[in-house]
This record gives sequence, C-alpha cells and structure tokens, in this order.
Amino acid sequence: MQNKQPLLEVKDLKQYFRISRKLTVKAVNGVSFEIYPGETYGLVGESGSGKSTIGRSIIRLYDPTGGKIIFDGVDISGKLSEKQRKHLRINMQMIFQDPMACLNPRKKVLDIIAQGLDIHKLYSSKQEREEKVYRILEKVGLSKEHATRYPHQFSGGQRQRIGIARALIMNPKLIIADEAISALDVSIQSQVVNLMKDIQAETHAALLFIAHDLSMVKYISDRIGVLHLGYLLETGTTEEIFSKPIHPYTKSLLSAIPHPNPVVEKARVSETYDYGTSGINYAAGVKQHVDGTHYVLATDEEFKKWSTK
Repeated sequence: MQNKQPLLEVKDLKQYFRISRKLTVKAVNGVSFEIYPGETYGLVGESGSGKSTIGRSIIRLYDPTGGKIIFDGVDISGKLSEKQRKHLRINMQMIFQDPMACLNPRKKVLDIIAQGLDIHKLYSSKQEREEKVYRILEKVGLSKEHATRYPHQFSGGQRQRIGIARALIMNPKLIIADEAISALDVSIQSQVVNLMKDIQAETHAALLFIAHDLSMVKYISDRIGVLHLGYLLETGTTEEIFSKPIHPYTKSLLSAIPHPNPVVEKARVSETYDYGTSGINYAAGVKQHVDGTHYVLATDEEFKKWSTK
C-alpha cells in the first residue's frame, strides 16, 4: 500500500482564525498526514479539536494559514487557478454533518444531486442527466420516485443518503465525510457507514472519515489519526492504535469506549486526561516513530516514559 503515491498529502497544515486584534484562534497547528488511493483515513477527536477545520481547509472552504496540501499531484494550498479549482471541485467532494442544512429546501432532489453535473456541464442531454441521477439514487438505496420530492419530505437518514449521492455523482477520487453520521440515530448510522463501505469498494475512492466516535472509526478506517487542540497526537493503522496506544490522550479515548459484554463493562475503568494538568506541552513534541506506520507526538522523555508503560 505504502509504495504507491499518496492521493492526498497534508504537510504541516496550520489554520488560524483572527477573531479580534488581540485574539487569534489556532484551530490547527502543523498537522501532517497522507491518504492513499482507495483507503479510509479516520480523523478522531473531541469537539473543538480541529477535525472539521482540517476537512474544510483540504477542500478549500478555508484558505490555509500555512503548510502544504498536495492532492492528486497538484499543490492546492496557494491561490488556485481556474484549472486547479475545477480539478479540485470534480475530484474531491464533501458530505456534511447536518443533512438538512446543506440541502437547498426549495430544490427537488433531482436538481440537488445534479448540481455538480450542471456546474461542470458533465452531460450531453437532459435524459443523460436524469439517468445519472437515477443510477446514483439507486446506489444509495433510494428510488427514482424520490427524485421529484423536496428535502423536508425525507427522514434524517434518507437526507444523508441524498448528501452522499450528491458527492458520489461526480465520481470523486476523495470523499471527505465530516461527522456524516453523528446527527443520525444509532441504527441508521450503521446503515450509512455500511453504504459508504460498499460504495468505496465499488468506486475505489479514498475516504477521509471525520468523527468523534472511536468505535465507528475502528469499523470503517484503515488508518487513524488522533487529534486534540489542533495537534495530531498519534497516527497509525487501526490495529496499531487500538492494540498499542502510546499517548495518554489516545488511551483515555479508548478507555471510554463502552464494552458490549456487561461483565467486562462493569470492570471497565475510564482513564481521565486533562491537558491543563498533564504537564504535556504539545508544541514541544516531535513526531516519534513507534513501529510500522505508528507515530506519536512527544518529547524524547515523554516517549521513553509512555513506551515503557
């Protein structure tokens, strides 16, 4: 897998927001990772850790403050030319958290899904446009009868399927799913995640899966990055992170996952982690190699201490 060229390379990405003359919020602090074609990279962290900001910077809803983003061999971190913008808009798509907020309530489903096709003129006739939409609707588990309805006539899970269909119709190389399931019922969540896995197997698109639910991320991801306060603390394959977490923050996240076995669950002890009192300074840490593709952000002393535990 790793000898291939990465589809997306994020190098030392910084995203700062200037709130006032004196206050600048550093939402993302020098994050680096890569995603290979066809793989799923799970970005995990609590609310406010900067995960959604990273997704929005990659797809260029925000202009990155610093660092480099290379997508499909093209540097997309600076000012985009018309050609670069078109390449990015066709090959990278986003599925948002709140399906109702990102669907135009005045448009029928057919027109919502065909929006990308319309903008980039990717069909030769009205019939071809409709056929493409019907095909994609079927793929996400809706029928062509749904095409003439409006978003408010659907349930949350169905709306999210419409959002997925809108992203898929462009046949993108990379899909960014920004908390795409957190607004849905648990029973619907698994349906939507399974749908994404099936579609990915079929289209070989890469997926950046942003979430705060570790058990869901474990199920869908090939590799995982753990984010806290804008720093990427630990990254590795799902197996590496779950079987040998190094960073105390990762350990606290993993210890908070409920266990399905009630006997084990009763004995489960959640580890607490408070950055303020932990004595850890993220800014002082460097990327330390643990094993394989497993890296952790730590100073040399911290790395020694955590590794021997």
